[in-house]
Amino acid sequence: MLFLFNSLFYSLLLLFFSLIFLLKWLSNQRTQRNLPPSPSKLPIIGNLHQLGLLPHRSLHSLAQQYGQLMLLHLGSKPTLIVSSVDAAHEIMKTHDLNFSTRPKSSIAGRLFYDRDVAFAPYGEYWRQVRSICVLHLLSSKMVRSFRRVREEETTLVLEKIKQSCPSPSPSPLNLTEMFISLSNDVVCRVALGKKYSGGEGGRKLKDLFRELVEVLGIFNVEEYIPWLGWLNRVNGLNTKVEKVAKDLDKFMEIVMEEHTDGRKKESGGGGSDEHDEGQQDFVDVLLGIQRESNTTAFPLHRDSIKALILDMFTGGTETTSTTLEWEMTELLRNPKVMKELQNEVRRVARDKDDITEDDLENMHYLKAVVRESMRLHPPVPLLIPRESIHDVEVMGYDIAAGTRVFINAWAIARDPSFWEDAKEFWPERFLNTSIDYKGHDFQFIPFGAGRRGCPGIQFAMTLNELALAKLVHKFDFALPNGARAEDMDMTEAPGISLNRKYPLLVVATPYAC
Repeated sequence: MLFLFNSLFYSLLLLFFSLIFLLKWLSNQRTQRNLPPSPSKLPIIGNLHQLGLLPHRSLHSLAQQYGQLMLLHLGSKPTLIVSSVDAAHEIMKTHDLNFSTRPKSSIAGRLFYDRDVAFAPYGEYWRQVRSICVLHLLSSKMVRSFRRVREEETTLVLEKIKQSCPSPSPSPLNLTEMFISLSNDVVCRVALGKKYSGGEGGRKLKDLFRELVEVLGIFNVEEYIPWLGWLNRVNGLNTKVEKVAKDLDKFMEIVMEEHTDGRKKESGGGGSDEHDEGQQDFVDVLLGIQRESNTTAFPLHRDSIKALILDMFTGGTETTSTTLEWEMTELLRNPKVMKELQNEVRRVARDKDDITEDDLENMHYLKAVVRESMRLHPPVPLLIPRESIHDVEVMGYDIAAGTRVFINAWAIARDPSFWEDAKEFWPERFLNTSIDYKGHDFQFIPFGAGRRGCPGIQFAMTLNELALAKLVHKFDFALPNGARAEDMDMTEAPGISLNRKYPLLVVATPYAC
């Protein structure tokens, strides 16, 4: 009996010391990990106080001190900041699969039904819906099919500008609002089959989508310090998100019902004059896929259709309007570039009354202007955050699973080691180079790269180039009240996208051929 007791005692003692040794070994392993350099942090909030109102600029300044891969602690969330071409290549190419998921966002989940493609975690659902978007909504064939919509809507913008600038003293135009309306109207016709921009209802819809983008860019303390989530009830964020989500859902239900009723009318010999005749819009396509998928292993739910359409709106309207706004801003700041662009566009157009998409292929300087503007002003400067799926080593540093990743596309596109006179607006740099924005050149990634790169590049850029060409073809532009180009206010607004803080006001004068 005593022997058994002693054996049990020594066995427990051995187990105890083994556990101590194991815990010490694990602790040493953690401390021996080679983590990226990191600025000192504060209790609870970590490095949140160092983000500032314009995180892409604040993080760029920190990266210059701590390096191309920098580890921050945003509340309780370890966050990797990527600020160089080589580091971006590692994340979006070498280890693309490991960084192909998204961190969970309660706001995006509520607004997009947890069923969209942009914010969805990596997995089978994401692969299926992204495939649907690429093959059926954003393919080259589908983009070309909406050529008439783009050409008609851009022509309407020219008419609005012409009507608002009678001589001899034209009044200032708000180009910011015009670009938002243009992108909104095009996406409405392409995605929904008709415009919803007329009257009070149109203004409400425009405001609603503006609120959607605004809410997506609001700092949500719950994502970084979960136990402070109650603050969202106090500061009204939860209420605001819920209101925007309900208003969006109400609008999307109206759209879905209109399309369902329209199919019933067509099958009964009727039809709807409100929709673009003979043109299938995105909702039509998705409803057709839904009918076919009801008999497959991957049914497309109603909420998925609504989520994908909302993805098209947030991506299509923001990217186009923001990019056009900064392009015109830079052209007004650089009159010589404006003149060179106008000369090219007017030379290609010759005596044609209107420019078509066929003409864009011969406008090389136009394409260079667009690229240079996006280099200096990428529409989403930090891209949409990623998250590591497994532990991984990146450039000699140990990155733990669950680490959030921000890729500072804004900082990378201004890296002087890759760009001569990096802060200058110089479109000529893109005339004799193969560098493009499609995700193959990591020094220029306004749309991201890899698996989570934006699938709607062609859709956005075709409209962008056409609108810019038509504007400089038909009008000369100047700043109101004799303001000088060098005095333009270039202040950026906080948010997920890179907008001007103040609207772009110009005076337009019809060009006399």
